[in-house]
Amino acid sequence: MAEFCATNQTAMKFLLLSLFLYSFHFSLRAQTVLETPQANSILYTGPGDDQPLIVGLGGSEGRNAWASDHWKTTRDRFLESGYAFLAIGYFGAPGTPDTLNRISLNAIHDAILKAAGNQKINKKKIAIIGGSRGGDLALLLGSYFSDITCVVAIVPSHVTFPGHTGHFSTAAWTYNGKELPYVPVNEAAVPALMKRDLRGAFEAMLKDSAAEQLAMIPVERIKGPVLLLSATEDEICPSTLMCEKMEDRFRQHQFPYRTEHIAVQGGHAAPLTRFDTVFAFLDKYFKASPSRPRR
Repeated sequence: MAEFCATNQTAMKFLLLSLFLYSFHFSLRAQTVLETPQANSILYTGPGDDQPLIVGLGGSEGRNAWASDHWKTTRDRFLESGYAFLAIGYFGAPGTPDTLNRISLNAIHDAILKAAGNQKINKKKIAIIGGSRGGDLALLLGSYFSDITCVVAIVPSHVTFPGHTGHFSTAAWTYNGKELPYVPVNEAAVPALMKRDLRGAFEAMLKDSAAEQLAMIPVERIKGPVLLLSATEDEICPSTLMCEKMEDRFRQHQFPYRTEHIAVQGGHAAPLTRFDTVFAFLDKYFKASPSRPRR
């Protein structure tokens, strides 16, 4: 009986020690709401210094998607992998515009720089992950700001489209106070829009090849590796074709950094099941390697 009690006490001590270490590990994490004009910014950091920064951008759902409970498991996985994580809402969240219209790239970049100023973060290691319209924004930020050193774009567009206004007559994005060129809604797209066929509308809009050329995202300017994930049966937009066009642009400009395009079987949300691929890409080409051109 005495032997049983001693064994039981040892097990209890081990359990308490394990709980203490677990609590201590999580107590080293911090969540900070940043004051960033026109952007809703929440920074998550783990233990240790020199943490590479991952910036998460949601899509046309608005709000600060990456700060929600839905993405907590993935967010925590980034922290457990040694990254810091910045969740940014750029419309439909407190302190941001109501709609996806004339969103300032500069304001989002300023929010990123504020987070990168945290003493735990390696400001030379900034990667952006965005999905759908957030994928467009991730590519744009990487194209216009040289301190972004990696981009992961999930079901993105290769061009910019109008803002979400009633008449689709303004740009979704601005840079240095000026609207970026966009592919306008043309007459051919109206029937598809009336039927709520978004893919059909985008395909009709892209028949305006002159507008498409003007609205191309200059992805060849990105200063680091790029991962593109598209959906082969995308019901929202022709994301696989769009990513293939970006691949062509990388080749034409002899893009010097690592690029990958993975076409995932399924609809618009299917690539969201492939975060193992995202982590593997980031660990190999962003976290473990300096962002420098391939030789």
